[in-house]
Amino acid sequence: MSEKVLMKGNEAIAEAAIIAGCRHYFGYPITPQTEIAAYMAKRMPKVGGTFLQAESEIAAINMVYGVSSTGKRVMTSSSSPGISLKQEGISYLAGADLPALIVNAQRGGPGLGGIQPSQSDYFQATKGGGHGDYHLIVLAPYSVQEMAELTIKGFDLADKYRMPTMILCDGTTGQMMEPVTFDFAVKQPPEKPWAVTGTKMEREHNIINSLYLQADKLEEKNFERYERYKLVEENEVMYQEYMADDADIIIAATGIASRIALSSVEKAREKGIKAGLIRPITLWPFPKAAFAKAAEHCRQIIAVELNMGQMIEDIKLATEFKVPVSLYNRTGGVLPDVYEILGVIENAAKGGKR
Repeated sequence: MSEKVLMKGNEAIAEAAIIAGCRHYFGYPITPQTEIAAYMAKRMPKVGGTFLQAESEIAAINMVYGVSSTGKRVMTSSSSPGISLKQEGISYLAGADLPALIVNAQRGGPGLGGIQPSQSDYFQATKGGGHGDYHLIVLAPYSVQEMAELTIKGFDLADKYRMPTMILCDGTTGQMMEPVTFDFAVKQPPEKPWAVTGTKMEREHNIINSLYLQADKLEEKNFERYERYKLVEENEVMYQEYMADDADIIIAATGIASRIALSSVEKAREKGIKAGLIRPITLWPFPKAAFAKAAEHCRQIIAVELNMGQMIEDIKLATEFKVPVSLYNRTGGVLPDVYEILGVIENAAKGGKR
């Protein structure tokens, strides 16, 4: 498809996954991501794929584990409480070095919370979530087009580094509709000599496993895995800067909050205030160098988040507290408007604090 089509963000993820070669989807309905499952239910049979609504989120993630072990591209999706139920399985995927794509269209929390958009699963996604030492590659789209592009990218990165990748979007980007094109140059999935595909008596058995009863063997495996994580941190960081080079005040935001903040930055510039934006696209690995560079010339960084303050901790670590880093937040599904954030920028320009 090279022409633009009007689609919801959730639908764009599903179509992009099919284009990427995903033929296996396992999930369970929960707002605000149910459109992904509904789209897959219609499309997968038409492309020779498998759609299965599992009996639970726990069942779905373990089905993902099984298919991934055979070397096939596979995905699941859910929303915040459903992702919590998948955490043990996600840890097993990481422990067995299995690639998979996991989508979390975040809703408000904690608990059942509400179905409105939120960014309160940042810690869960970037700091582990499940048990043990592991990371996910975490991608944060801010548009429907980027939902599609990062889905393709997510599958490629998962295969390249043999680790799960998560699309961490919010309910707004999942539900909003925009024109999107699927004119992608899709890479062929790499060969997976580790996969359990049957030996045909031509090779040794492959074993997919995350159990190591000998402590030294588990330690060796963990160190080896973190060497791969270092490569991810060195080579796969993504972010966008907007008017940040000469900015005195930098807004840090991701997802839908960054779209609102970008308009606020533009209006601040119209008023003669040197404001800029840094938008992390990879939440892990976090764009530390971009914030460290910004801290050399700006006077203040303001994290705009749809939670009680989570990404701000990574910003403070990246800047080594060389400049003040403050938080402007809304939570529970409430979105700030452009003039709200503009007011925060104006106050900071005058030397005030929130």
